[in-house]
Amino acid sequence: MTFSQKQDFTQIPSAEPQADGTIELPALLLSGQLPFPKMLSLLPLTSESGFAAVLHAKAHHQTLIAVKCRSENSRAALEHLHSVGMEIAPGRVADHSENSPAVMVQGRRRLKIIAIRQPGPYPIATAQPIADRPADPSLIAPLMADALELFKHASDYQQALPEAVIQHILALDDPGVLCDALASVLPIPAAELQQLLEEADVQERLERLVDLLNADLQHKEMREEVHLRLQNEIAASQREMYLREQIRVIQQELGDSDAAQQEQSELREKIHAAKLPPETQAKALKELARLSLVPPLSPESGVIHTYLDRLLSLPWHTASPENLDLDHAAAVLEGAHHGLHKVKARILEHIAVRRLTPATARSAILCFVGPPGVGKTSLGKSIAAALCRKFLRISLGGVRDEAEIRGHRRTYIGALPGRILQQMQRAETINPVFMLDEIDKMSADFRGSPAAALLEVLDPEQNKNFIDHYLEVPYDLSQVTFITTANDLYALPEALEDRLEVIELKGYSEEEKIQIARRFLIPKQLAANGITAPGIHFRADALQHIIRHYTYESGVRNLEREIANVCRKTARLLAADKRFPRRISPALIEKYLGPPQVLAARVNRRDAIGIASGLVWTPSGGDIQTIEVALVAGKGSLMLTGQLGDVLQESAHIALSYLRSRAQDFDLPPDDFENVDAHIHLPEGAVPKDGPSAGMALAAALISAFTEAAIRSDFAMSGEITLRGHILPVGGIAEKVMAARRRGIVKIILPKDNAKDLHDLPKAVTRAVSVQFVDDMRQVIDLLLLAAPPQRQRDIDAAARQPASAGESSGTNPA
Repeated sequence: MTFSQKQDFTQIPSAEPQADGTIELPALLLSGQLPFPKMLSLLPLTSESGFAAVLHAKAHHQTLIAVKCRSENSRAALEHLHSVGMEIAPGRVADHSENSPAVMVQGRRRLKIIAIRQPGPYPIATAQPIADRPADPSLIAPLMADALELFKHASDYQQALPEAVIQHILALDDPGVLCDALASVLPIPAAELQQLLEEADVQERLERLVDLLNADLQHKEMREEVHLRLQNEIAASQREMYLREQIRVIQQELGDSDAAQQEQSELREKIHAAKLPPETQAKALKELARLSLVPPLSPESGVIHTYLDRLLSLPWHTASPENLDLDHAAAVLEGAHHGLHKVKARILEHIAVRRLTPATARSAILCFVGPPGVGKTSLGKSIAAALCRKFLRISLGGVRDEAEIRGHRRTYIGALPGRILQQMQRAETINPVFMLDEIDKMSADFRGSPAAALLEVLDPEQNKNFIDHYLEVPYDLSQVTFITTANDLYALPEALEDRLEVIELKGYSEEEKIQIARRFLIPKQLAANGITAPGIHFRADALQHIIRHYTYESGVRNLEREIANVCRKTARLLAADKRFPRRISPALIEKYLGPPQVLAARVNRRDAIGIASGLVWTPSGGDIQTIEVALVAGKGSLMLTGQLGDVLQESAHIALSYLRSRAQDFDLPPDDFENVDAHIHLPEGAVPKDGPSAGMALAAALISAFTEAAIRSDFAMSGEITLRGHILPVGGIAEKVMAARRRGIVKIILPKDNAKDLHDLPKAVTRAVSVQFVDDMRQVIDLLLLAAPPQRQRDIDAAARQPASAGESSGTNPA
């Protein structure tokens, strides 16, 4: 269609209102958006009635009423039209060179449609002009400033908008005209434009327009940012592709092969050279084939590369040569550790078996169990040194994720093999000595149980085909010597404990600690602190003073710390060129280390009624526990104090029930238990106490309190008691015996079934104590209790009070 360059609308005046304020003009029904006042628009003429209305208006030099229909096929009925229309002046009509002619129009004013009818070829509308409601200048000025500022920013994103139009709009100072001008040029949805056309309040119209401008500007800024980022990424990608293509062309000109193909060829050679098991080699070649189909820059290419690198870096056949010389192994173990004869013997037995049956011998799964500081971890290093094999260690304390053992699936971002295969990769050999430290400190959560995952690792029948989730192929762990350590076995699952050969490491005696200090700790700390002066010597009584009064442990960690403390004090004197002691005595120990930190337990040193000495086990070693029983007037109840656990409270009730069932054997009156309350107390109430091993001592203290027969103070005991008086075995015998000897009690009563537990004790300890084994409480009473008095003091006191009570009764008799 064609239009002339100039459109003259001045010859067409606006309609004059009738007496009732309405105007009546031909109606132009539109399906698109209406023009705004004083704005030019091109309106399509899609119907014959519309074309006839325009021709009539042009012929009579009058305006039209343009109304927007609510739907495309609406008829000339008021309910099908919007309530607000626009008076327009028609201009030139395009030639009929296209299917739909169009007319250029000028908006004049808003009209409220009152009625519409169609008497002829085009509809006639009756409408009433709508005047703009004036706005408060103080409120409209900031809104106009905001609208112009937003339009200025938005015009930067609209290259199709002529600069003259932009400058014309920026120069407008009438708020109503500004609103109409902005609505005409901005890309606003048709529904919003209709609402702006119908809004008579200029301030409300401007506020809505500011919101639309703000939302449109944010949308355009976001699109521009995304577009720029996409352009930059495309440019970088195209540049990289261009450079890589240049490299490829240069390599072809020089006769070199493609880098990716060359790398794949090298990987294929490595796979064949590694002599992998058939299943593993097939998996590796399959991944290599996938790599050739994947673009070099894709993330999947990196995942496959990492997988193949880890697969090929694992040792599959390389083994360290073993030294199976028994004399060499015995010398290494003896030179690194004092004592531990049972452990050393077991290691030598293992070496002997491997020497006799190198092809069929399986590595044992050892578990060293003992208190902290007794040398469990260092013993694993010594075993590796004795076998001349590499030593690996991982700590499982606090591990709660099964993936730590079995690895992650490769589908996860950042997936890794488990720590078992990571350490095997570092070892570069298939037969290292692998220590799993602190296996009793593992836990479990929603990610699985590491202890359950270890079942396959520590089972000689299964670990030949250990499958890590990352590798997804079997790996042979059968030649690895696994050693585990734990402080106790209570936290281990039964299935895991069943796979372990448990070797208990007892706490050291004082003599052993002194020897360890002389042979290992003192030379180590002298060298660590730079003390090279000859003649510095720790006296035996000084070491004994440190052991008894500055450390309380089964191992030697704290002993080494205190020796290091003394060495640092000596090193300070050496560095200052001052006189330094060459012989360390107990007096110097207190000078350097301060007052004793570990106070000796209060052990009963005289025969007393109702006081017995029990032997207890603690994580730091054995100790003496005094048990006190007092009888007070009451109603036969039993009071227990000293922060006692449930098992210990049950032992107290069992001991009292045993005494009551044997009351006649001890010449106790039948009503003796109904008139008194028995109070049992274990001193050091802040320390929790539990376990069944105090049953014997509790029964002895109760019998002593009721019979008033004193208990010999030179005895200490440990054992569980039953209601019938049988004595059952208990644990921690070695620590308890050494604790009795350390506290100066040399006579000990133990259950007969615990006689086997004294076999591994040092000879110096067994020679220094006298142990009596019993299996019934009567034997304990014969050994422990002194002769009871002919008459109990409680009976004497009761008899003394009885006449007085009788006299009072007779004095009040009314007869």
